[in-house]
Amino acid sequence: MTEKKNKSMIQRRLIPTYIFLIIWSFISVFPFYWMISAATNQSIDVARGKIIPGTYALQNFQNLIQGNDLWGAMGNSLLYAVVQTLLALVICSLAGFGFELYHDKGKDIVFTILLLAMMVPQVATMIPLFKLLSTAKLLNSVWGFILPSISTPFLIMMFRQNSRNFPIDTMEAARIDGLNEIQIFYRMYMPMMKSTYAAAAVITFMNSWNAYLWPRVILTNPDAQTMPLLIANLASGYTTDYGLLMMGVLFCSVPTMIVFFVLQKQFAEGITGAVK
Repeated sequence: MTEKKNKSMIQRRLIPTYIFLIIWSFISVFPFYWMISAATNQSIDVARGKIIPGTYALQNFQNLIQGNDLWGAMGNSLLYAVVQTLLALVICSLAGFGFELYHDKGKDIVFTILLLAMMVPQVATMIPLFKLLSTAKLLNSVWGFILPSISTPFLIMMFRQNSRNFPIDTMEAARIDGLNEIQIFYRMYMPMMKSTYAAAAVITFMNSWNAYLWPRVILTNPDAQTMPLLIANLASGYTTDYGLLMMGVLFCSVPTMIVFFVLQKQFAEGITGAVK
């Protein structure tokens, strides 16, 4: 009887916690629900605050693909995001691997300079980067989009911090077996740091997919526009079709949600510095 009473008391104490979590979950999910609902309604219904799904989704979708190059923008965004993610993972992991496992005072000074670079705002380097890439004839190209972002101090720092959990004894044993440093990196380091790679991939893909300011500057050709640029064009003008706009936002949100849900477990492990 005493155990039952204790369990019932514990359950009663948890009731406010459950209520709080339910309310907070609803608040967190509601913007996503409203986006889907707005994509199925007419613009006037969205402006009036209607939150019940409507029957105008097909018309909004047809208007979206008829007046805009939706598939072209989706393809451009996917190409830019995938290429940037792959290159950033290789370059930043190599840098983090080298800074931590082969570090000395000189490398520590260079790493400190990299961390100081994180305090420089993007807008401060935008004009020099634009002039540089314009001279190199890289405007409206995938390289012009990704080159400023394939190596970031944040990702290098994350790989370096997580590399501290990499077993040095294993690396020394691999050297005795005849592996060189490149083979150690690809055969041992990368498989053991897969959670960190997953976390870095999610962060890089989302940043690249949602990028707006730099693509607005570097991508002057409408054929090279990305999804955020297409959505910005939908919102411009004297009047805005909110149903059409929310349909575009919905299409823009789907790829990032897929990437996050597929890699969410590895993402959590990578953020906490897990090594397997």
